[in-house]
Amino acid sequence: MRTDLAGLLVVSVEQAVAAPYASGRLAEAGARVIKVERPEGDFARGYDALVHGESAYFVWLNRGKESLCLDLRQEADRALMERMLARADIFIQNLAPGAIDRLGFAPDRLRADYPRLITVSISGYGEDGPLADLKAYDLLVQAETGLSSITGNEHGLARTGVSVCDIAAGMTAYQAILEALIGRATTGVGRHIAVSLFHALGDWMNVPYLQYAYGGKVPPRAGLNHPTIAPYGVYQGSDGKAVLISIQNEREWAVFCEAILGDAALARDPRFDSNSARVANRAALDAILRPIFAALTRDAMADRLRAARIAYGRVSEMEDLVTHPQNRHVTVETPSGPVQMLAPGAQMDGCDATLGAVPALGAHTDTLRQEFGDD
Repeated sequence: MRTDLAGLLVVSVEQAVAAPYASGRLAEAGARVIKVERPEGDFARGYDALVHGESAYFVWLNRGKESLCLDLRQEADRALMERMLARADIFIQNLAPGAIDRLGFAPDRLRADYPRLITVSISGYGEDGPLADLKAYDLLVQAETGLSSITGNEHGLARTGVSVCDIAAGMTAYQAILEALIGRATTGVGRHIAVSLFHALGDWMNVPYLQYAYGGKVPPRAGLNHPTIAPYGVYQGSDGKAVLISIQNEREWAVFCEAILGDAALARDPRFDSNSARVANRAALDAILRPIFAALTRDAMADRLRAARIAYGRVSEMEDLVTHPQNRHVTVETPSGPVQMLAPGAQMDGCDATLGAVPALGAHTDTLRQEFGDD
């Protein structure tokens, strides 16, 4: 178990993905995280029941937390919440716009009463501006930020396959919290952090934004082809499985022509002798490449590409990911038994984190009520 944030108390009134992502990373680093749930629980518990009865989202996001059920409309539960916040280092919430203020826990008031407290509000569109009061969910924000317009192919738009807006907001909140902790160590004073799904993903959209705002260029929906580099795309093998290749410079292009295509002279063909020429003549280039890739299975072609030091990625199905040789795994306890899952991305000194258990709904309610009872 990592202990970098040991001794920190995090109280999080959270649901769904974005806030649980941020608090989950704090728990992973050793902070004590109290997850405050409605009596009926975080609705993400019911997204599915595919992990032997547990929700995949919930198992992923809520490792190592304590679950406390409170009805914050009730005076006694609000008083308990206040006593926890008086001791807390970090308060996170991602309720609907204005809800936390109406319950009596407005960040401005908390920061005045508890100057060392770091408050974090995660919303759909931010705390001001004309859309601040809108409800927001991941796919809605994928559309609103323009991500949907550049995702997909010539046949239409597509959803990004994971909850990228929620995850971007959670990651942004986590890094801002760590920055605030460093600042508090110097000043002794906390701060308020506001993160929205729209602005977190908007930051990630800066390349297409700048390309359009300054160059008038609208990125095309290119599917699994790079819009401005060729060959950088997907090619199907004889077994119906696909491999994606990437050529980044003219040296690689020459090696690719000789070692994979068996035609060193093709690198000097005026249609293909620069990246710009290859992009302009992509259809003719693909007409040459596709039969060569189709003559071998995906994995056989991957072996040839690896031997030639050409960058590639197999287009993995879920069955490929489950058995992928590069996976690292961790085991997490859940209310219905242990679950093996993919390890967090970062290792410390070559070791994966030891992750805490996923809590059952209200599993810690009684003990927390005793701990934070009336003084």
